[in-house]
Amino acid sequence: MISRRHFLRGFGGLTAATASTAAYGLSEPVVRLALTRYDLSPRQWPADFPLKIAALADIHACDPWMSLDRIAEIVERTNALNPDIVVLLGDYVAGLRHVTRFIPASDWAAVLKGLNAPLGVHAVLGNHDYWEDKAVQRLGRGIPLARRALEGAGIPVYENDAVRLAKDGRPFWLAGLGDQLAFMAARPYRQVTRIGVDDLNATLAKVTDDAPVILLAHEPDVALRVPSRVALQLSGHTHGGQVRLLGWSPAVPVKHGMRLAYGHIKLKCDVVVSGGLGCSIMPFRLGVPPEIVQVTLGAKGPVVS
Repeated sequence: MISRRHFLRGFGGLTAATASTAAYGLSEPVVRLALTRYDLSPRQWPADFPLKIAALADIHACDPWMSLDRIAEIVERTNALNPDIVVLLGDYVAGLRHVTRFIPASDWAAVLKGLNAPLGVHAVLGNHDYWEDKAVQRLGRGIPLARRALEGAGIPVYENDAVRLAKDGRPFWLAGLGDQLAFMAARPYRQVTRIGVDDLNATLAKVTDDAPVILLAHEPDVALRVPSRVALQLSGHTHGGQVRLLGWSPAVPVKHGMRLAYGHIKLKCDVVVSGGLGCSIMPFRLGVPPEIVQVTLGAKGPVVS
């Protein structure tokens, strides 16, 4: 039998461990900032065409969890990578209510304006950028404040659109998908027949030659429908589950036999799902620190660090 003394000692140790884990999980969003590198050679991407991409996802600007100073640090760290191109993968506005201040879109966009890359900075929107814009939700249409702020800062936002870019005379396409959950939060206001503003076919129809394609899509689920015409899909949304235990994210469900939660997945195209930078629902991360993602295409093989 376990004595009362041993029971209390064990219970006290468990309580202390739980408290320290909780404290760590609350501090991780504001203290840590990781860099995750992927060196990939998708079969649709020319092996002799190196391209370095910096990807930022799920900023969720708010005090104290994602302050303007924190965003400025992320911008500085991203610029220090000297990427060829920077992509922003959506969810710039706060996704939780446990905050001391909601940061105006014009303020966080002004900080993101400091991002630099030879091929520019390019963005798509995420579900929270739609959900938190109550006017857009009530109307079921319109341009969210997040998009206005980004474009006001000189950052183009793609919604089912594509642009042809080139590095050293080598062309490629950057395509941006409209958000797949844009009007989920509209249900309290009115009935909706379609919750997304995404149109994958229309997006890829704007690719008019055989140059390789990179697709930006906030939610990764569309990867199951993306054709082999696309070389790489970059996504966020999941926060890597925000809590990862032994590589498993209990908050991210299995869909169609696959957990598109985090990391590099090979389907018809290569997919990279970022763990993101901010928090949603609760300001807590465990086992999946905030991260800047760097993807280098035209590498010798798949390497993750």
